[in-house]
Amino acid sequence: MILLSLIVMHLVGGIAAWALGKHRIACRVACLVALGFELVLLAQLWSAAAAGDHAGVLAQVGVSGAGAGAAAEQSWIAEGIWPWIPAFGITVHLAVDGMSLLLLTLTAFLGIVAVGASWTEISDRTGFFHFCLMWTLAGVTGVFLSLDLFLFYFFWELMLIPMTFLIGIWGHENRIFAALKFFLFTQASGLLMLLSILGVTIAAKNARGAWSFDYADLLAAPIDPGLATWLMLGFFVAFAVKLPAVPLHTWLPDAHTQAPTAGSILLAGLLLKTGGYGLIRFAVPLFPAASAAFAPIAMALGAIGILYGGWVAYGQTDFKRLVAYTSVSHLGFVLIGVYAWNEQALAGDRTPGREVE
Repeated sequence: MILLSLIVMHLVGGIAAWALGKHRIACRVACLVALGFELVLLAQLWSAAAAGDHAGVLAQVGVSGAGAGAAAEQSWIAEGIWPWIPAFGITVHLAVDGMSLLLLTLTAFLGIVAVGASWTEISDRTGFFHFCLMWTLAGVTGVFLSLDLFLFYFFWELMLIPMTFLIGIWGHENRIFAALKFFLFTQASGLLMLLSILGVTIAAKNARGAWSFDYADLLAAPIDPGLATWLMLGFFVAFAVKLPAVPLHTWLPDAHTQAPTAGSILLAGLLLKTGGYGLIRFAVPLFPAASAAFAPIAMALGAIGILYGGWVAYGQTDFKRLVAYTSVSHLGFVLIGVYAWNEQALAGDRTPGREVE
């Protein structure tokens, strides 16, 4: 229940903040209390990780050993499954390992920073602002926890709507343009991912004779190599937009520049990370052969992003646009690391790695 509580704390905190909207300090305190409880729950997970020797687990999901087989043998620090829509094999399947635990901790910490950053900046519709802030955090948390792809897509979309409100209502002079651009880029690419999710589940149903959106079931589903390439591209585009990778990055400078400070914190610190997380957790493990064949193109895009983002960032005079373009450059390294196809690049350490089989 700890994993479910991590999401519920954000949802409840957001509703409480909206209800207390007339009392500006009270609604902010409600968010901080919810985030404080989340940190307590995360501390329990860190304790469990240390006791179970899971603290060093980092992204062992389909990119080591024999791909899908290694992912199916993933050791989770905590895991929970609850039925949701049994007729279609949809469950509330949540799990956390070392990679997601790090990102969840970052989510809670930056949530507190975002509330603090908006303490004096936001004075209009304060309750609804903090509602959108907390529900964006709920979506991010759900993305980092979900192992049912229908549930994952639900939280992926949950991030989008309140973040669009944060930019469009409390942003700066060109906030409507930036919010619409952010929404259209993310929504269009998300629909491609939805089509790919449906394609994978149909392949799994043909093989198993039953519907399932569960991660382990989809990893084991046999998929025609030609179809796998197209399905992989659907996932890749969705995650590359959120990363963002060149040339799908153009929404970020506008969104960063126009968003309120708290929104910029969430964009740079969390939403961009969901793109890299999606590549590591889903795109590569579900389609290892197609991803290996696509690796040279992905690494080329990463290299272009590193050089282009750094070059454009050098000429910026607006600090937020500077951060946006440096993010494009920095996350190009992430894209290269994911598709370099060895454990050393994926873990980002100096330990010699072995190539993926």
